[in-house]
Amino acid sequence: MAIRGPAGISISNTGILLICICCMMLFIYTFRGSISEQTSGIYNTKFEREYKISEVLSAAIFLSEKAGRLVKEIRDEDQLQEQSKGETKEGVNDPLTQGDLESHRLIVKGFKKAFPALNLVSEEHEEESVEGVIGPSISHPDIAKILAGELPIAAKDITVWVDPLDATKEYTERLTQYVTVMACIAVKGVPVAGVIRKPFDDETYWAWVGHGTSDNLAHLAVSKETEKLRVIVSLSHAGEVKDIAERAFAPRAVEVTGAGGSGFKTMEVIKGTQDVYVHTTLIKKWDICSGDAILRALGGKQTDLRGEEINYMHNLDPKAEHGLIATMHDHETYRVKLQSTSNS
Repeated sequence: MAIRGPAGISISNTGILLICICCMMLFIYTFRGSISEQTSGIYNTKFEREYKISEVLSAAIFLSEKAGRLVKEIRDEDQLQEQSKGETKEGVNDPLTQGDLESHRLIVKGFKKAFPALNLVSEEHEEESVEGVIGPSISHPDIAKILAGELPIAAKDITVWVDPLDATKEYTERLTQYVTVMACIAVKGVPVAGVIRKPFDDETYWAWVGHGTSDNLAHLAVSKETEKLRVIVSLSHAGEVKDIAERAFAPRAVEVTGAGGSGFKTMEVIKGTQDVYVHTTLIKKWDICSGDAILRALGGKQTDLRGEEINYMHNLDPKAEHGLIATMHDHETYRVKLQSTSNS
């Protein structure tokens, strides 16, 4: 059946259908921007979203500082509600506190609210709704000063690693100087920006590789070689590493310091109070990503004990199985001596 128009033109049902389809396609093409914005959860997938590192880093600073205040408040008010996650590989109790959980919730919810397509890996694993959550600030005045033609990066290539409370065991023992809150940004597995917040010292350290650092990192004195090689290690296996280090660096004297928290130990190397941070057993990537990024930004280096850089892609094993060495200078010299001694 055909319909005759006012000019005597005959239009078939098929023609009418084709005209309707063309009109629909024109409508979708014209308004596709507003449609995708209104239905972002459906159409803007991880493969379509892009984010600026400056904004993700600004949020990381904001959330780490806010979580740090919460961690301190819970400790000050003695509201830890301590549990145990079991024992570490070294046989040490691995506690979980309200400080860990509340910090995790605050940081993860904040990131998900501001950047819903980000790949996010946290030490804790609770699934939390972002309904009603107020998003973090994604603009930081110090970061705004160092921006120069920044281009956004595909969300699928960005992974944020979160350690909501590093040095939990020391936190429970009131050894709060070791406690940090950390967030790290990796692009295609490479750490490009990191935040280390020391809530009990009210200090925030951050760095963005190739762009800049927090003021408290910009004016650090370059460490000078001392008579003794200063090695910082975990409290749980200081004796074991002391034996290896003394044999590796003989005849040079070695001073081994045991400390809690990977973030704390890395910062001691960065600040020049220690020469080498060594960890000889398995360690999790959320413990070490932020320090890795800050070291890179300042010209330092972190690898596993084989000399390989650690890959921080979200879909890989979060465990770094082959230990760790972090330095600000002479990295390969120290690493080779340690590796050869450990293997002998």
